[in-house]
Amino acid sequence: MLAFLKTPFSSTLSSSRRTIRETRKSSRTEVSSVDQDQWNPYLNPKDRYSAGRSCQKKTLYVSFRDLGWQDWIIAPDGYAAFFCDGECSFPLNAHMNATNHAIVQTLVHLMNPTNVPKPCCAPTKLSSIMVLYFDDNSNVILKKYKNMIVKSCGCH
Repeated sequence: MLAFLKTPFSSTLSSSRRTIRETRKSSRTEVSSVDQDQWNPYLNPKDRYSAGRSCQKKTLYVSFRDLGWQDWIIAPDGYAAFFCDGECSFPLNAHMNATNHAIVQTLVHLMNPTNVPKPCCAPTKLSSIMVLYFDDNSNVILKKYKNMIVKSCGCH
């Protein structure tokens, strides 16, 4: 049978280890991302502060009337399609939904930017819409069109 007894020494030892761990952890998180970017030789200076330009979903409303399709599409009048836009610059953050290929491509781009482009911002998830319309024989058709609405974007 094995037993552990709590002694003043063992509780002091474990609390001092915990204090050291917490100190190390807090010192790592105190460095801001701006400070980290300044020492990173792979970051392009114009990409350092491009959070507002990073890959993201943006608003796009498609009006069937504006396309001149109101004579054959009954419903809906249009839909929120969205689109993806922005930079896929090093480092690719978790919110960028980057593929492994995109991560490797980014690293290769850093070494050889003239021959290898940055990954592209593109949809990672899409959803469908239902459209009620007239076909060529004036029949009313209800059809589900897949991959019409951008749900999320990422770097590919």
